[in-house]
Amino acid sequence: MAARLPDADALLTSAMDAVTPAMLAAAPRLRVIANIGVGFDNIDVAACAARGIVVTNTPGVVDDTTADTAFALMLAAARRIVEGDAFVRGGRWTATSQLPMGIDVHHRTLGIVGLGRVGRAIARRASGFDTKVLYHNRRRLDPAEEARLGVAYSDLDSLLASADFVVLQVPGTSETHHLIGAAQLARMKRSAVLVNTARGGVVDDAALADALRRGIIGAAGLDVFEGEPDVHPDLLAALAGAEPPDRVVPPGNPKA
Repeated sequence: MAARLPDADALLTSAMDAVTPAMLAAAPRLRVIANIGVGFDNIDVAACAARGIVVTNTPGVVDDTTADTAFALMLAAARRIVEGDAFVRGGRWTATSQLPMGIDVHHRTLGIVGLGRVGRAIARRASGFDTKVLYHNRRRLDPAEEARLGVAYSDLDSLLASADFVVLQVPGTSETHHLIGAAQLARMKRSAVLVNTARGGVVDDAALADALRRGIIGAAGLDVFEGEPDVHPDLLAALAGAEPPDRVVPPGNPKA
């Protein structure tokens, strides 16, 4: 990309393409950057503004897709789908086997951190599972919108302590960097499932690895990682060695 920039009037990027001031300096003709993705945290917007380069993105195009992914990860982590698949494929299923049962999603409490377009799509899907939905957002919705979506506002600490499932759907900014770290994970239920379909840097991966290894939370379903495509080695080790208890945690028993 850097080799082609000197003659480029426009640049089409994906979320994996970092656009830095050094790259912009090598592109004297550049007038517009079109980012294929909802965010633009891969682009130095301030540097572009200083050069008069227009930056565009594609908001809204993957709202439902991301909401579907969030529920897929939630269900897979709760019901231990990946473990169950490995259990069968690895020839471990016998007449006396203790199967990886997991926990139920229905009639639980779902906490959504970030109730924008995707967060609202997740809330709509949650109604089909008869879940109680809490949300935390920079700005609280008006009461009519809360009633329409069937959600209740909560501060972040209370949401983390109350939710059986926590889904992160906030933008990747300096304010949300490591929004979920060791202190926040410690507030969650031991049986809780954390799902991140936002940005990798929203979660402190090292702290999450430690929480999974020590049983501070029950499971995690991750669509993104900090520093991707690389994954923190402690997190990979924690996931590879995870052996949660073979039991179903009943509703109303948060610390079981």
